[in-house]
Amino acid sequence: MSIQTTPIDREDRLTGVLLGVAVGDALGLPREGLSRRRAARLFGSAPLEHRFVLGRGMISDDAEHACMTAQALLAAPGDAARFARSLGWRLRGWLAAMPAGVGYATLRAIVKLWLGFSPERSGVRSAGNGPAMRAPILGAALALSPSRIEPMVRASTRLTHTDPRAEEGARIIALAAAYAAVRAPEQVNPAELLALLRERVSDGELRRRLDRAAELLARRASAEDFAAAIGLHDGVSGFIVDTVPAALFCWLANVGDFRRAVEDVILLGGDADSTGAIVGGLAGATLGARAIPEAWLGGIADTPRSVGWMRRLGARLARAFRGEEAGAAPGERASGGEGPLGLFWPVLPVRNLIFLVLALKHGFRRMLPPY
Repeated sequence: MSIQTTPIDREDRLTGVLLGVAVGDALGLPREGLSRRRAARLFGSAPLEHRFVLGRGMISDDAEHACMTAQALLAAPGDAARFARSLGWRLRGWLAAMPAGVGYATLRAIVKLWLGFSPERSGVRSAGNGPAMRAPILGAALALSPSRIEPMVRASTRLTHTDPRAEEGARIIALAAAYAAVRAPEQVNPAELLALLRERVSDGELRRRLDRAAELLARRASAEDFAAAIGLHDGVSGFIVDTVPAALFCWLANVGDFRRAVEDVILLGGDADSTGAIVGGLAGATLGARAIPEAWLGGIADTPRSVGWMRRLGARLARAFRGEEAGAAPGERASGGEGPLGLFWPVLPVRNLIFLVLALKHGFRRMLPPY
Protein backbone atom coordinates (compact mmCIF):
# COMPACT_ATOMS: atom_id res chain seq x y z
CA MET A 1 0.00 0.00 0.00
CA SER A 2 1.49 3.33 -1.03
CA ILE A 3 1.57 5.93 1.72
CA GLN A 4 1.86 9.68 1.08
CA THR A 5 3.49 11.41 4.02
CA THR A 6 2.59 14.86 5.29
CA PRO A 7 4.17 16.81 8.18
CA ILE A 8 2.53 15.62 11.40
CA ASP A 9 3.25 15.47 15.11
CA ARG A 10 4.39 11.85 15.46
CA GLU A 11 4.37 11.94 19.24
CA ASP A 12 0.79 13.21 19.33
CA ARG A 13 -0.38 10.55 16.87
CA LEU A 14 1.38 7.60 18.54
CA THR A 15 0.31 8.74 22.00
CA GLY A 16 -3.17 9.18 20.55
CA VAL A 17 -3.24 5.53 19.50
CA LEU A 18 -2.30 4.27 22.97
CA LEU A 19 -4.63 6.62 24.81
CA GLY A 20 -7.39 6.11 22.24
CA VAL A 21 -7.22 2.35 22.78
CA ALA A 22 -7.30 2.95 26.55
CA VAL A 23 -10.37 5.21 26.61
CA GLY A 24 -12.28 3.02 24.15
CA ASP A 25 -11.47 -0.03 26.26
CA ALA A 26 -12.40 1.64 29.56
CA LEU A 27 -15.67 3.11 28.27
CA GLY A 28 -16.76 -0.12 26.61
CA LEU A 29 -15.75 -2.44 29.46
CA PRO A 30 -18.93 -2.12 31.62
CA ARG A 31 -21.02 -2.91 28.52
CA GLU A 32 -18.99 -5.91 27.34
CA GLY A 33 -21.17 -8.78 26.20
CA LEU A 34 -24.45 -6.88 26.52
CA SER A 35 -26.89 -6.33 23.68
CA ARG A 36 -27.37 -2.79 22.44
CA ARG A 37 -30.76 -2.51 24.14
CA ARG A 38 -29.67 -4.02 27.48
CA ALA A 39 -26.52 -1.85 27.65
CA ALA A 40 -28.57 1.28 26.99
CA ARG A 41 -31.04 0.33 29.73
CA LEU A 42 -28.28 -0.22 32.28
CA PHE A 43 -25.79 2.49 31.36
CA GLY A 44 -27.58 4.95 29.10
CA SER A 45 -26.75 6.23 25.64
CA ALA A 46 -24.56 9.06 24.36
CA PRO A 47 -22.78 11.03 25.67
CA LEU A 48 -20.78 8.18 27.19
CA GLU A 49 -19.15 8.49 30.59
CA HIS A 50 -16.96 6.16 32.62
CA ARG A 51 -19.17 3.74 34.54
CA PHE A 52 -16.81 1.06 35.87
CA VAL A 53 -16.45 2.33 39.45
CA LEU A 54 -17.64 5.61 41.00
CA GLY A 55 -17.65 7.43 37.67
CA ARG A 56 -14.14 6.26 36.81
CA GLY A 57 -12.81 3.70 34.35
CA MET A 58 -10.12 1.02 34.23
CA ILE A 59 -8.44 -0.63 31.25
CA SER A 60 -8.58 -4.32 30.44
CA ASP A 61 -6.67 -6.73 28.20
CA ASP A 62 -7.26 -4.65 25.05
CA ALA A 63 -5.21 -1.66 26.21
CA GLU A 64 -2.75 -3.86 28.09
CA HIS A 65 -1.97 -5.78 24.90
CA ALA A 66 -1.51 -2.55 22.95
CA CYS A 67 1.00 -1.35 25.55
CA MET A 68 2.88 -4.67 25.55
CA THR A 69 3.03 -4.54 21.75
CA ALA A 70 4.52 -1.05 21.91
CA GLN A 71 7.13 -2.20 24.42
CA ALA A 72 8.04 -5.19 22.25
CA LEU A 73 8.42 -2.86 19.26
CA LEU A 74 10.89 -0.77 21.24
CA ALA A 75 12.79 -3.92 22.21
CA ALA A 76 13.00 -5.20 18.62
CA PRO A 77 12.04 -2.49 16.12
CA GLY A 78 13.38 -4.12 12.98
CA ASP A 79 13.26 -7.89 13.52
CA ALA A 80 9.91 -9.70 13.52
CA ALA A 81 11.30 -12.84 15.19
CA ARG A 82 12.88 -10.86 18.04
CA PHE A 83 9.70 -8.80 18.34
CA ALA A 84 7.65 -12.00 18.70
CA ARG A 85 9.98 -13.36 21.37
CA SER A 86 9.80 -10.09 23.32
CA LEU A 87 6.01 -9.93 23.07
CA GLY A 88 5.80 -13.59 24.03
CA TRP A 89 7.69 -13.00 27.27
CA ARG A 90 5.51 -9.99 28.05
CA LEU A 91 2.40 -12.13 27.53
CA ARG A 92 3.81 -14.79 29.86
CA GLY A 93 4.39 -12.16 32.54
CA TRP A 94 0.97 -10.64 31.95
CA LEU A 95 -0.74 -14.00 32.57
CA ALA A 96 1.44 -14.69 35.62
CA ALA A 97 0.02 -11.51 37.20
CA MET A 98 -3.45 -13.14 37.02
CA PRO A 99 -5.45 -10.72 34.84
CA ALA A 100 -9.20 -10.89 35.38
CA GLY A 101 -10.04 -10.82 31.68
CA VAL A 102 -8.30 -13.02 29.13
CA GLY A 103 -9.73 -14.51 25.95
CA TYR A 104 -9.85 -18.30 25.77
CA ALA A 105 -7.66 -18.49 22.66
CA THR A 106 -5.10 -16.09 24.14
CA LEU A 107 -5.11 -18.06 27.41
CA ARG A 108 -4.38 -21.34 25.62
CA ALA A 109 -1.65 -19.73 23.55
CA ILE A 110 0.12 -18.23 26.56
CA VAL A 111 -0.07 -21.55 28.42
CA LYS A 112 1.65 -23.11 25.39
CA LEU A 113 4.34 -20.42 25.62
CA TRP A 114 4.89 -21.28 29.28
CA LEU A 115 5.12 -24.97 28.34
CA GLY A 116 8.01 -24.18 26.00
CA PHE A 117 6.36 -23.75 22.62
CA SER A 118 8.10 -21.19 20.42
CA PRO A 119 6.25 -18.01 19.36
CA GLU A 120 5.92 -19.51 15.87
CA ARG A 121 4.05 -22.55 17.27
CA SER A 122 2.15 -21.18 20.26
CA GLY A 123 -0.96 -19.90 18.46
CA VAL A 124 -4.28 -21.76 18.46
CA ARG A 125 -6.99 -22.02 15.83
CA SER A 126 -9.17 -18.98 16.50
CA ALA A 127 -10.47 -15.92 14.63
CA GLY A 128 -11.00 -13.83 17.75
CA ASN A 129 -10.18 -10.17 18.35
CA GLY A 130 -6.83 -10.47 20.12
CA PRO A 131 -4.61 -9.71 17.11
CA ALA A 132 -6.79 -6.76 16.03
CA MET A 133 -6.43 -5.00 19.38
CA ARG A 134 -2.64 -5.17 19.01
CA ALA A 135 -2.74 -3.92 15.42
CA PRO A 136 -3.35 -0.13 15.58
CA ILE A 137 -0.09 0.62 17.39
CA LEU A 138 1.84 -1.62 14.97
CA GLY A 139 0.47 0.22 11.94
CA ALA A 140 0.90 3.70 13.38
CA ALA A 141 4.44 3.11 14.65
CA LEU A 142 5.60 1.52 11.38
CA ALA A 143 3.71 3.91 9.08
CA LEU A 144 6.95 5.43 7.76
CA SER A 145 8.30 2.00 6.79
CA PRO A 146 5.17 0.15 5.59
CA SER A 147 7.04 -2.90 4.30
CA ARG A 148 7.62 -3.83 7.95
CA ILE A 149 3.95 -3.84 8.88
CA GLU A 150 2.94 -7.20 7.46
CA PRO A 151 5.80 -9.24 9.04
CA MET A 152 5.18 -7.63 12.43
CA VAL A 153 1.42 -8.22 12.23
CA ARG A 154 2.02 -11.83 11.25
CA ALA A 155 4.40 -12.32 14.18
CA SER A 156 1.97 -10.69 16.62
CA THR A 157 -1.01 -12.68 15.33
CA ARG A 158 0.59 -16.11 15.21
CA LEU A 159 1.72 -15.85 18.80
CA THR A 160 -1.90 -16.40 19.80
CA HIS A 161 -4.12 -17.04 16.73
CA THR A 162 -3.53 -19.21 13.66
CA ASP A 163 -6.80 -18.75 11.77
CA PRO A 164 -5.95 -16.83 8.55
CA ARG A 165 -8.94 -14.56 9.12
CA ALA A 166 -7.39 -13.34 12.39
CA GLU A 167 -4.25 -12.33 10.52
CA GLU A 168 -6.18 -10.68 7.69
CA GLY A 169 -8.32 -8.70 10.10
CA ALA A 170 -5.32 -7.54 12.12
CA ARG A 171 -3.42 -6.66 8.95
CA ILE A 172 -6.10 -4.37 7.57
CA ILE A 173 -6.55 -2.64 10.93
CA ALA A 174 -2.79 -2.03 11.04
CA LEU A 175 -2.77 -0.76 7.45
CA ALA A 176 -5.71 1.53 8.22
CA ALA A 177 -3.83 2.96 11.21
CA ALA A 178 -0.73 3.47 9.06
CA TYR A 179 -2.79 5.21 6.37
CA ALA A 180 -4.27 7.59 8.96
CA ALA A 181 -1.07 8.21 10.92
CA VAL A 182 0.69 10.00 8.04
CA ARG A 183 -2.21 12.12 6.82
CA ALA A 184 -4.11 15.15 7.95
CA PRO A 185 -7.64 14.09 8.95
CA GLU A 186 -9.16 15.78 5.89
CA GLN A 187 -6.91 13.65 3.66
CA VAL A 188 -8.45 10.38 4.89
CA ASN A 189 -10.61 9.15 2.02
CA PRO A 190 -12.92 6.30 3.11
CA ALA A 191 -13.62 5.01 -0.40
CA GLU A 192 -9.92 5.02 -1.33
CA LEU A 193 -8.86 3.32 1.89
CA LEU A 194 -11.51 0.59 1.76
CA ALA A 195 -10.58 -0.16 -1.85
CA LEU A 196 -6.92 -0.47 -0.83
CA LEU A 197 -7.77 -2.71 2.12
CA ARG A 198 -10.04 -4.91 0.04
CA GLU A 199 -7.07 -5.76 -2.18
CA ARG A 200 -5.31 -7.23 0.85
CA VAL A 201 -8.19 -9.52 1.86
CA SER A 202 -8.87 -13.04 0.56
CA ASP A 203 -11.70 -14.10 2.90
CA GLY A 204 -14.93 -13.76 0.92
CA GLU A 205 -17.17 -12.70 3.81
CA LEU A 206 -14.75 -10.05 5.01
CA ARG A 207 -14.49 -8.66 1.47
CA ARG A 208 -18.28 -8.52 1.16
CA ARG A 209 -18.54 -6.64 4.42
CA LEU A 210 -15.90 -4.11 3.38
CA ASP A 211 -17.86 -3.58 0.15
CA ARG A 212 -21.02 -3.06 2.19
CA ALA A 213 -19.22 -0.57 4.42
CA ALA A 214 -18.09 1.42 1.38
CA GLU A 215 -21.63 1.42 -0.02
CA LEU A 216 -23.29 2.55 3.22
CA LEU A 217 -20.61 5.15 3.98
CA ALA A 218 -21.32 6.68 0.57
CA ARG A 219 -25.00 6.87 1.56
CA ARG A 220 -24.12 8.41 4.95
CA ALA A 221 -25.90 5.56 6.71
CA SER A 222 -25.77 5.21 10.49
CA ALA A 223 -23.72 2.67 12.44
CA GLU A 224 -26.97 0.91 13.38
CA ASP A 225 -27.91 0.65 9.69
CA PHE A 226 -24.54 -0.89 8.87
CA ALA A 227 -24.75 -3.36 11.77
CA ALA A 228 -28.21 -4.44 10.63
CA ALA A 229 -27.02 -4.77 7.02
CA ILE A 230 -24.35 -7.31 8.01
CA GLY A 231 -26.57 -9.16 10.49
CA LEU A 232 -25.25 -7.78 13.80
CA HIS A 233 -28.63 -7.19 15.42
CA ASP A 234 -27.61 -8.01 19.01
CA GLY A 235 -24.17 -6.41 19.03
CA VAL A 236 -20.73 -6.88 17.54
CA SER A 237 -19.36 -10.30 18.42
CA GLY A 238 -15.76 -11.22 19.26
CA PHE A 239 -15.40 -12.79 15.79
CA ILE A 240 -12.88 -10.73 13.84
CA VAL A 241 -14.96 -10.81 10.64
CA ASP A 242 -17.68 -8.99 12.60
CA THR A 243 -15.40 -6.67 14.52
CA VAL A 244 -13.14 -5.29 11.80
CA PRO A 245 -15.84 -4.04 9.38
CA ALA A 246 -17.86 -2.51 12.25
CA ALA A 247 -14.77 -0.74 13.62
CA LEU A 248 -13.74 0.56 10.20
CA PHE A 249 -17.25 1.81 9.46
CA CYS A 250 -17.64 3.71 12.75
CA TRP A 251 -14.21 5.28 12.41
CA LEU A 252 -14.56 6.28 8.75
CA ALA A 253 -18.06 7.65 9.29
CA ASN A 254 -16.59 10.04 11.89
CA VAL A 255 -13.03 10.69 10.75
CA GLY A 256 -12.89 14.15 12.29
CA ASP A 257 -14.80 13.38 15.49
CA PHE A 258 -13.04 11.18 18.06
CA ARG A 259 -15.94 11.13 20.51
CA ARG A 260 -18.59 10.22 17.96
CA ALA A 261 -16.51 7.44 16.39
CA VAL A 262 -15.93 5.71 19.73
CA GLU A 263 -19.50 6.22 20.94
CA ASP A 264 -20.99 4.84 17.73
CA VAL A 265 -19.17 1.52 17.97
CA ILE A 266 -19.62 1.06 21.73
CA LEU A 267 -23.35 1.76 21.47
CA LEU A 268 -23.70 -1.10 18.98
CA GLY A 269 -23.26 -3.46 21.94
CA GLY A 270 -21.49 -6.81 22.09
CA ASP A 271 -17.72 -6.93 22.52
CA ALA A 272 -17.79 -3.23 23.36
CA ASP A 273 -14.41 -2.94 25.09
CA SER A 274 -12.54 -4.48 22.15
CA THR A 275 -14.47 -2.60 19.46
CA GLY A 276 -14.12 0.63 21.45
CA ALA A 277 -10.38 0.03 21.82
CA ILE A 278 -9.84 -0.62 18.10
CA VAL A 279 -11.84 2.42 17.01
CA GLY A 280 -10.15 4.52 19.69
CA GLY A 281 -6.77 3.47 18.33
CA LEU A 282 -7.73 4.32 14.74
CA ALA A 283 -9.22 7.67 15.78
CA GLY A 284 -6.12 8.41 17.85
CA ALA A 285 -3.89 7.67 14.85
CA THR A 286 -5.98 10.11 12.80
CA LEU A 287 -6.51 12.96 15.25
CA GLY A 288 -3.85 12.55 17.91
CA ALA A 289 -4.04 12.62 21.69
CA ARG A 290 -5.14 16.26 21.67
CA ALA A 291 -8.52 15.24 20.21
CA ILE A 292 -9.43 12.83 23.02
CA PRO A 293 -12.00 14.35 25.40
CA GLU A 294 -10.24 15.37 28.60
CA ALA A 295 -13.05 13.94 30.72
CA TRP A 296 -12.45 10.54 29.19
CA LEU A 297 -8.71 10.68 29.85
CA GLY A 298 -9.04 12.15 33.31
CA GLY A 299 -11.61 9.51 34.21
CA ILE A 300 -9.20 6.60 33.83
CA ALA A 301 -7.99 5.50 37.28
CA ASP A 302 -5.42 2.78 36.74
CA THR A 303 -1.89 1.77 37.59
CA PRO A 304 0.85 0.94 36.64
CA ARG A 305 -0.34 1.47 33.05
CA SER A 306 -1.63 4.94 33.85
CA VAL A 307 -2.44 7.73 31.39
CA GLY A 308 0.87 9.40 32.28
CA TRP A 309 2.80 6.16 31.71
CA MET A 310 1.14 5.73 28.29
CA ARG A 311 2.06 9.30 27.37
CA ARG A 312 5.71 8.52 28.14
CA LEU A 313 5.47 5.31 26.13
CA GLY A 314 4.04 7.20 23.14
CA ALA A 315 6.83 9.78 23.36
CA ARG A 316 9.46 7.04 23.41
CA LEU A 317 7.87 5.36 20.38
CA ALA A 318 7.89 8.67 18.52
CA ARG A 319 11.61 9.15 19.20
CA ALA A 320 12.38 5.59 18.12
CA PHE A 321 10.26 5.57 14.95
CA ARG A 322 10.73 9.12 13.68
CA GLY A 323 12.53 8.16 10.45
CA GLU A 324 14.85 11.14 10.52
CA GLU A 325 18.17 9.58 9.57
CA ALA A 326 18.96 9.58 5.87
CA GLY A 327 19.46 6.06 4.61
CA ALA A 328 18.11 4.46 7.79
CA ALA A 329 14.66 2.95 8.06
CA PRO A 330 12.42 4.25 10.84
CA GLY A 331 13.08 2.34 14.03
CA GLU A 332 16.67 1.35 13.33
CA ARG A 333 18.04 3.74 15.93
CA ALA A 334 15.77 2.19 18.57
CA SER A 335 17.86 -0.98 18.68
CA GLY A 336 20.63 1.04 20.31
CA GLY A 337 18.39 3.63 21.92
CA GLU A 338 16.17 3.87 24.94
CA GLY A 339 14.47 0.49 24.67
CA PRO A 340 11.17 -0.44 26.35
CA LEU A 341 9.66 1.78 29.02
CA GLY A 342 9.85 0.17 32.44
CA LEU A 343 6.74 -0.93 34.32
CA PHE A 344 6.40 -1.43 38.09
CA TRP A 345 5.41 -5.09 37.94
CA PRO A 346 5.00 -5.84 41.71
CA VAL A 347 1.79 -3.80 41.88
CA LEU A 348 0.08 -5.74 39.07
CA PRO A 349 -1.31 -8.71 41.10
CA VAL A 350 -2.87 -6.30 43.61
CA ARG A 351 -4.28 -4.14 40.83
CA ASN A 352 -5.67 -7.22 39.09
CA LEU A 353 -7.34 -8.44 42.28
CA ILE A 354 -9.08 -5.08 42.69
CA PHE A 355 -10.12 -5.20 39.04
CA LEU A 356 -11.54 -8.71 39.52
CA VAL A 357 -13.66 -7.62 42.49
CA LEU A 358 -15.05 -4.69 40.51
CA ALA A 359 -15.71 -6.87 37.46
CA LEU A 360 -17.63 -9.37 39.60
CA LYS A 361 -19.69 -6.51 41.00
CA HIS A 362 -20.62 -5.57 37.42
CA GLY A 363 -21.51 -9.16 36.72
CA PHE A 364 -23.99 -9.21 39.59
CA ARG A 365 -25.38 -5.80 38.59
CA ARG A 366 -26.27 -7.17 35.17
CA MET A 367 -28.62 -9.66 36.77
CA LEU A 368 -30.78 -6.88 38.22
CA PRO A 369 -33.38 -4.59 36.61
CA PRO A 370 -34.04 -2.60 34.53
CA TYR A 371 -34.49 -5.24 31.88
